[in-house]
Amino acid sequence: MSKSLRQIVSDPGLAVASSVFEFATPGIGHILKAAGCDFVFLDMEHSGFGIGTMKSLLRYCEAADLPALVRPPSKSGHHIARVLDAGADGLMLPMVGSAEEARRIVAAMKFTPQGQRGVALGIAHDRYAAGPVMDKLTAANERTVCIALIETREGVDNVEEIAAVEGLDGLWIGHFDLSCSLGIPGQFDHPDFLAAVERTVAAGRQHGLGLGRLVATVDEGAEMYAAGFNLICYGGDVWLLQGAVQDGLAALRQRCR
Repeated sequence: MSKSLRQIVSDPGLAVASSVFEFATPGIGHILKAAGCDFVFLDMEHSGFGIGTMKSLLRYCEAADLPALVRPPSKSGHHIARVLDAGADGLMLPMVGSAEEARRIVAAMKFTPQGQRGVALGIAHDRYAAGPVMDKLTAANERTVCIALIETREGVDNVEEIAAVEGLDGLWIGHFDLSCSLGIPGQFDHPDFLAAVERTVAAGRQHGLGLGRLVATVDEGAEMYAAGFNLICYGGDVWLLQGAVQDGLAALRQRCR
């Protein structure tokens, strides 16, 4: 058996993943597991995946014993509940700006007595199995991972308080949105951006949280790991396929002159 998402996030050692924005194919879980992924990042905010498609994607990953971290379309209670009931191992919530907001998110993700998540048992999230109610609720609370996306100036300004929220398991830098919020779109080497990342990493380390980042290259991933990130998500299905095809076709054209 693979490590659970909770074990992966809480382990300071390197864990690697890739993201899925486009290819909701039945084989995707096995493909990524065979490629060496420790977990997978499934996106709903920017992909267009609906809840039905996500429910299928989660079964594909479950079949491959590949833990799934899902970014819902929003941080609303409605989206949180539906994605968790569909069987996500954890959620990455966008645009978290304050400790109060983080506490609301945790409460929406956890069953009583830790939160107010609405209860439905014997469905996808508990693999349709029967069992004592409190055992089910306790197991779900332990299994479900909560990660806050720090991707706004407000989030950085409040990151120490956010990181201290009980029930939060990790922080993830949303680098494009963060650079835009700081008024420096795409300038990832700007001193303001680097300072925001450093502050987020320090807050996460202080509270023993997992730290995540999406990277485009191996060099970038190694730099992020050296900077303190233990959850490195390398690229995504769209860009990796496109890049591999583009490189191969360019090489083929060069060889066939």
